Amino acid sequence: MQAIVLTTYGERDVLKLQEVPKPVPKDNEVLLKVHATTVNDWDWCFMRGKPAVYRLFMGLWKPKVTILGAEVAGRIEGVGAGVQRFKLGDAVYGDISAAGFGGFAEYVCVRESALVPKPESMTFEEAASIPHAFALARQGLVDEGRIQEGQRVLINGAGGGVGTFGVQLAKHYGAETTGVDSGAKLETMREIGFDHVIDYRQEDFTQSGERYDLILDTKTNRPAGSYRRVLKPNGTYATVGGQLPRLLQTLVAGFLLSSRVSSKRMRIVSLKTNKDLDVANELFEAGKLRCVLDGPYTLAEVPAAVQHFGAARHKGKVVVSVGAGDTL
Repeated sequence: MQAIVLTTYGERDVLKLQEVPKPVPKDNEVLLKVHATTVNDWDWCFMRGKPAVYRLFMGLWKPKVTILGAEVAGRIEGVGAGVQRFKLGDAVYGDISAAGFGGFAEYVCVRESALVPKPESMTFEEAASIPHAFALARQGLVDEGRIQEGQRVLINGAGGGVGTFGVQLAKHYGAETTGVDSGAKLETMREIGFDHVIDYRQEDFTQSGERYDLILDTKTNRPAGSYRRVLKPNGTYATVGGQLPRLLQTLVAGFLLSSRVSSKRMRIVSLKTNKDLDVANELFEAGKLRCVLDGPYTLAEVPAAVQHFGAARHKGKVVVSVGAGDTL
């Protein structure tokens, strides 16, 4: 089979389209024929081996994971002896980051617990775009943020996957939404439902005087105090990722605020993979969840897609259709 293989850290040219052995499922695994996958922050960080502290679990000198790709959608082509949830031909999708990665390939073996059924009305590209970003958005807004009707919600880094799903969830709960990202993404953000949009190059939302009940952050590129300042009393700041020093500040700030019984809450979302994807399916089938797709790229174009993601030029999710036009 063909796969994008990573054997050393570096820039996009370290990702190579190669012929590799087709995997064989273990007892609790399925063999998935991958129809679509996506690019995530995992892939950008793993490719470069940065931040350097990540190498403690990624591999100090060379990558432990040689085939990246955290989200997949496809059909079951083989089942291990102990598999009970799925059968041959089932269309499924899921976040496989906790199950070894491997989405940048024509086939991947993954434990059945990392997958959920795909609705018929959902394309494979749409399905692949959902599990990671939707879970982060929902866990940030609902589980940590405790979103309520009528609240003012701001999403920082709103033009990517988490932001485009996050605004739809926030509107579903009856919130007023503000999105912050680069000017090139603002029109897409308006189309997907944001009530207000801010070009961060033109305006610093932490200096505007506006206050918010809930902030969902995908960037974490400001001091924790800047975020606290724009929270209303009893407001919540929830981050799903970003710059490591800022994340550590948020962790400390959250502890200190809690210890002082402050009304403001600072939270870091610890992703629970594939949680509440049944909710995503229900919303999608009811026409209440749209997928914003950047692409699709081919498998051979994954290096360019990862670079595009890393430059933060993408709108929504960067998706890859596997099998079409891929040649060595």
